Parts: sequence; structure tokens; C-alpha cells
Amino acid sequence: MDKQKLIESIKNTLFIEAQSVTSLIQQVDMHAILQCINAIESCTGRIVATGCGTSAAAAKKIAHSLCCIERPAFFMSPSDAVHGGLGIVQPGDVVIAISKGGGTREIINMLDAFAAKKVTVIGVTENPDSILAQHSTILLKVKVEREPDEFNMLATASTLAVIAVFDAICIALMRVTNYTREQFAVIHPGGAVGERLTGKKC
Repeated sequence: MDKQKLIESIKNTLFIEAQSVTSLIQQVDMHAILQCINAIESCTGRIVATGCGTSAAAAKKIAHSLCCIERPAFFMSPSDAVHGGLGIVQPGDVVIAISKGGGTREIINMLDAFAAKKVTVIGVTENPDSILAQHSTILLKVKVEREPDEFNMLATASTLAVIAVFDAICIALMRVTNYTREQFAVIHPGGAVGERLTGKKC
């Protein structure tokens, strides 16, 4: 492939991903997002984010962002969870379970335990008829028109869309909780952000 075709491929990917995020403004159920904000804000335990593959990458990012705004969260590996790790999930927790198709076997295997522990499950999927959707307390449908790759298979734009939705949720939560710059400085003293927050060189 020549240089110009590669450049066009790069531009096409960026265009599709940008469109995917922009389209969320019209496509995402704002009532469901408000339910997510309320569930996370009122959570008396911790927030557990889980997923496999690229959904796991999204879950880790979401958990970190929530920690940054003082909503205690962590990533739970689905494969470890069903071998005893589910003991870390307790009543009062909120689980964010991410599965693009909603039928990821490792996620499905945890649903009975979530029900038994009576935790709030935020199911994030593009398929409202999926098993995950049917067993979620709150269904958050996140769907993109297509992935940028020629096979429409690689979870790129769809993963970015999930992260973008939870970025919006986190920033809304900062407003709901009146999160302050001073609070952020306490938990983020490192790096360039820490220097800006504290005025001190790291």
C-alpha cells in the first residue's frame, strides 16, 4: 500500500471514530445515563467494573476515572471472579458489566452471583435483547454504526464510545458531588497534573 492510501486509511479511522462519539448525543438514552449517575453517586459500597478483551480495557479506564473523582472503584477480572474472586463483590456495590454483544460467557457466568448478592448491575451493551441486558438493573445501550476496519469487527470505535459515555458520567458526577480542585489535589499529587493542582514540582 502506498503512502497516500495509508494516510487516507488513517483519516478514515479518525473520521469514523469521531462520528461515533458525536452520534452518542442523539443515540444514548439520557434517562439511563441519569440512572447510572444516581446509582454511582448513592452507592454505599464500591463500584466494580468488569469486561473481557477490549471491554476490559474500557472497564479499567472507567474504574480509574471514577477513583479520580472519589468514587472508589476497581477492575475485576471475569475469569478470576468465577474462581472465587466474586467474594469481593458485596451488597451495596454497583457493578458495571461491559459486553459489546451482551453474551460474553465470562460475564454471563457472574450474573447469578450478582443477583444473589443483590447488587446494582449497570449492563453496558449494544444489544438490548441480550442476556446481560435482561439481567441488568440499569441497561445502558451504547452502539456505533460501524467499526473503522474493513471487516467491521475490531472493537475500536465501540470501545471509544463506551469510554466517552462514562467520561460524561464522571464529569456529571463531579457537578453532582461538588467535587473540588482541592479534593483532586489530595489524590493526584503526581505528574504534570499534580504540579498544576498543588503548585509544587514533583
